[in-house]
Amino acid sequence: MARQGLSRALISAAWLSEAVRAGRVGSGLRVLDASWYPPKERNARQEFKERHIPGASFFDIEECRDKSSPYDFMLPSESHFADYVGQLGVSNDTHVVVYDGDEVGTLYAPRAWWMFRAFGHKEVSVLNGGFKNWVKEGHPVTAEVSQPTPAVFKARLNRALVKTFEEMVQNVSSLKFQVVDSRPEGRFRGTELDQGLESGHIPGAVNIPFHSFLSETGHEKSIEEIQEIFRAKKVDLSKPLTATCRKGVTACQIALAAFLCGKQDVAVYDGSWSEWFHRAPPHYKVSEVKRSK
Repeated sequence: MARQGLSRALISAAWLSEAVRAGRVGSGLRVLDASWYPPKERNARQEFKERHIPGASFFDIEECRDKSSPYDFMLPSESHFADYVGQLGVSNDTHVVVYDGDEVGTLYAPRAWWMFRAFGHKEVSVLNGGFKNWVKEGHPVTAEVSQPTPAVFKARLNRALVKTFEEMVQNVSSLKFQVVDSRPEGRFRGTELDQGLESGHIPGAVNIPFHSFLSETGHEKSIEEIQEIFRAKKVDLSKPLTATCRKGVTACQIALAAFLCGKQDVAVYDGSWSEWFHRAPPHYKVSEVKRSK
């Protein structure tokens, strides 16, 4: 992959701030706030209304998902995604920049980044460091909510970037692809609850907590550091790789980190542990803790 394409996956606050100042946010460049927080902790939409990057629109992951699924944040249909982002002024020619306001720096933005890529959109970037660092560095914010002109977006799902439950089950025995789990170590090992669920992991999975790829400031670590993280866990970026987590969100951090190293084809198991816990047979749920019957 061309170096320019690699750097495009991450853009700096300085670059975006200059684009905002130059008035380039519009049909050719759309900025989306993809924040999501547990409802009892923070209100993402309300925070967006109070303060956001000038010209940004709110990308509501609660709306842009498969609402018929029992699992959180599953990908919507092609038509649903196309209609939703089209209303945000995104066409197939738009450069999309996504960010979120999480305190770690970047949490839900990589999920939005991966969703666009899964539906065939290549010109999508994550704001390195997120809104937290945007504010810290003194870049402009506003409470003015823009009304983008609707655009036509044609979505085509790239199934190579999405793994189903059935494919994950088959892989336990076939080992056709590596599996990296981005959850905290305690949840991976099964020693702490995973948001109310008994925890554990898929047989054969390797654990790399997503925050491993972020610096103390919340920026993405260097490509050299990311490559070393994968090497230390014996993950071969020249071979097929699928990422998983609790609900298909932080798994996208794995996909982004690998993308920065030149690997464009990391798939995400969309159902992740939420689905695996409910559907997989007991012996396919590896845990250090004895499970309740």
